[in-house]
Amino acid sequence: MTSISHKPRARDLGIPFTGTTGPNNAITDVEGVTVGYSTIIEGEGKLETGKGPARTGVTAILPRGKTFNPVFSGWYSLNGNGEMTGTTWVEESGFLEGPIAITNTHSVGVVRDSVVSWLIDNDLTGPHFKDLYWLLPVVAETWDGILNDINGMHVKKEHVYAALDNAAGGKIAEGNVGGGTGMNLFHFKGGTGTSSRKLSDEEGGYTVGVLVQGNFGRRQDLMIAGVPVGEEITELMQDTSWTREESGSIIVVVATDAPLLPHQLKRLARRVPVGIGRVGGFGANGSGDIFIAFSTANPDAFSREETTQMEMVSNNKMDPLIQAAALATEEAIINAMIAAETMKGRDDNISYALPHDRLVEVMKKYNRHSE
Repeated sequence: MTSISHKPRARDLGIPFTGTTGPNNAITDVEGVTVGYSTIIEGEGKLETGKGPARTGVTAILPRGKTFNPVFSGWYSLNGNGEMTGTTWVEESGFLEGPIAITNTHSVGVVRDSVVSWLIDNDLTGPHFKDLYWLLPVVAETWDGILNDINGMHVKKEHVYAALDNAAGGKIAEGNVGGGTGMNLFHFKGGTGTSSRKLSDEEGGYTVGVLVQGNFGRRQDLMIAGVPVGEEITELMQDTSWTREESGSIIVVVATDAPLLPHQLKRLARRVPVGIGRVGGFGANGSGDIFIAFSTANPDAFSREETTQMEMVSNNKMDPLIQAAALATEEAIINAMIAAETMKGRDDNISYALPHDRLVEVMKKYNRHSE
């Protein structure tokens, strides 16, 4: 796993964001949520399909850690040029029954099958009749073919197991890690980012955490804390032998400890685009913008046999949660860019990191820098 101790984040650079974060400013601020990565960086130079260079990986999010205890969940697609498996059962049942994994577009199949094997190997299939059960894992993707030998199928079963086995709480790495390793944002280097919001006691004291795998955006559209950064920093465009016209994709996972039911969690997932819009995304034709939200509350809600009882937040009390989901999404995307480092990949294609010094200069120019 990439070191997390030395990398600045957006707030460290004086970027002003609205709202109070949890202690780690991460999805793991929602108690019980763990995150693991497997990062694959191998080879350099000219592309040889199957040999590399490889710039990819797997991200795993476990809502309640390594236990079988399904959570209420809801999902939403802003634009469907992408994939998130298992969502038809989430929609039908209202439950997310296992981990969420994120990888590259052409590795969804192997990751899905490997998650099934991992759940069986770890006896996380839950109570069932004899040996009869089904597993429909949630696995999502974005496309890393600018930097990665995406047709080389470098993600293997062992990488999926490593991400799941290594999942932990607390501070987590961002940028060029896990499924976000080869991704790009607004023609800068992108990848994995996270953020959280802690509501006041008067608002319920709940936490909302977000993790993104960001791979979208046109440079001219980039906005950071209301500043048109993309219009100001026009240098350091990707150095590739070809130009990708489409704006790419983003996967967003929203977690909360608020007692929300599936239809309310779908409402949270539907507010993720507000955060994406605040940084300059608009759900372009070629973009896979797919979001899933879950709640760690109501721990005894799932049963294959019994009638259960549960709590729910009043719809009239949801505004702070809705705002938190949007604001944490915005900050998580920028955190992914701040943490990302310049990367050279297939055919020596280069994706440059957002330069911190130039960013600070621009923020000061617009009087949006927080000392």
